Amino acid sequence: MPNSIPVALTVAGSDSGGGAGIQADLRTFAFHCVHGTSALTCVTAQNTLGVTRVDALPAAAVIAQIEAVVADIGVQAAKTGMLLNREIIAAVANHVEALGIEKLVVDPVMVSRTGAQLLDNEAVATLRDALMPKAMLVTPNRYEAQILSGLEIHTLDDMRAAAQRIYQLGCKAVLVKGGGMPGQIRGVDIWFDGKHWQTLTASAVATKNTHGTGCTLAAAIAANLALGKDLFPAVQQAKDYVTTALQHSLSIGSGSGPVGHFFPLLGNG
Repeated sequence: MPNSIPVALTVAGSDSGGGAGIQADLRTFAFHCVHGTSALTCVTAQNTLGVTRVDALPAAAVIAQIEAVVADIGVQAAKTGMLLNREIIAAVANHVEALGIEKLVVDPVMVSRTGAQLLDNEAVATLRDALMPKAMLVTPNRYEAQILSGLEIHTLDDMRAAAQRIYQLGCKAVLVKGGGMPGQIRGVDIWFDGKHWQTLTASAVATKNTHGTGCTLAAAIAANLALGKDLFPAVQQAKDYVTTALQHSLSIGSGSGPVGHFFPLLGNG
């Protein structure tokens, strides 16, 4: 008998190395028993050592993919990842509300965990002003939170101050991720929804293979939302999933390998 199954959508770029982007998102959706759909924004040539080429799709092509999925299959939750430029960001922002996508997780993907800026200032402004107010949750890393809040972030109190400022930009909740933080607060995340503060901690995982953690976290949150879970429990369970996937990360290539999205299948999950 055919099964009815929740559907999640990822709007993101392709990672030829399979560690991040739509490849990571679709594996994460599958792990959570959610049907994954996708709208590709760009094609990257990359591996565990880095990115060597990026080719953007036209904004109209991105929207056509989203419309095709929503019109026929329907979407219970969605996440955005690498949107690459102002045109794509503006187009996605204009269509999210019109297409009735209410459960939207925005992973800003504007600065890498190492601090390298991935979007130009015009694109950052469009993401901040046009897309983030449509989001149920925004998940910036340390450096993205610094840009969005205008604050330097070195401590948990700095993360809280940044979360409060980002919340004021119009999203329903903020999760400032601490993967790029120093010392004992590395990996500690701060949650704020306008009323409640939460500090999320996890066991430190000693691995260089962390590629795709941000994509995976946002995708796991979206998957949990598609399953009908409330937002904060969806975040908690997603963080647990990422932590376990890090514990089973994959040592492939010569650089930073990906997390183990499918760890139960590895024989040691």
